[in-house]
Amino acid sequence: MRSPPVDPPLRAPTPRTAAVTAAAVAVPSVLLLLLVAFSWRPLLALDGDIARTTHRWAVDEPGVTEVFRVLTDWVWDPWTMRALGALVVLWLVRQRSAWWPALWVTAACVLGTVVQQSLKAAVGRARPVWPDPVDSAHYAAFPSGHAMTATVVCGLLLWLLHLYGAGRALRRTALALAVVCVVGVGLTRVWLGVHWPSDVLGGWLLGALVVALAVMAHERRSGSKRT
Repeated sequence: MRSPPVDPPLRAPTPRTAAVTAAAVAVPSVLLLLLVAFSWRPLLALDGDIARTTHRWAVDEPGVTEVFRVLTDWVWDPWTMRALGALVVLWLVRQRSAWWPALWVTAACVLGTVVQQSLKAAVGRARPVWPDPVDSAHYAAFPSGHAMTATVVCGLLLWLLHLYGAGRALRRTALALAVVCVVGVGLTRVWLGVHWPSDVLGGWLLGALVVALAVMAHERRSGSKRT
């Protein structure tokens, strides 16, 4: 008789890898935050040069700009990303009764939002202002909420695929889609003239830091349960 199929076992955690990753991401995150907060002139000059160039392209290419507006306002909007995370949480609870991973994903997404909004309020960086804007946005500029939310959600989902032993083809496809989403949303925010490039870089770095810290928390709890 053929034995019934079983779910693949969870991958063994690697606490040291998560800790090293978190430390490696934390250093440039804090450094960039300080440079933005203290208005370091070389960074501001570079931001201005890139922003002016991309805004000129956005004005000259209205078709591309409209596509980017649809992508950033609907496909890669923070609420769309959060809805994707919520669907994964529901799947974990209903299909696998995995309450701890579901709580872990929820807490990490909430943490990302709290960090994002707190830094926006604390830094208070003004967004680019143009005489001929192609889009508009609210709240302070640093860090980019779109870039940070996409990084957090995509990073968590990729980790879940690793955790549950997803096949190589699925993981590679998910990684490719995640890269397109995270990089794409950052580029659209700069192209549309609503963020400085360093806002997007800050969103990417801080989002990666939140994911690394969440993975550390998950692995620490998993390690303590085994002991």
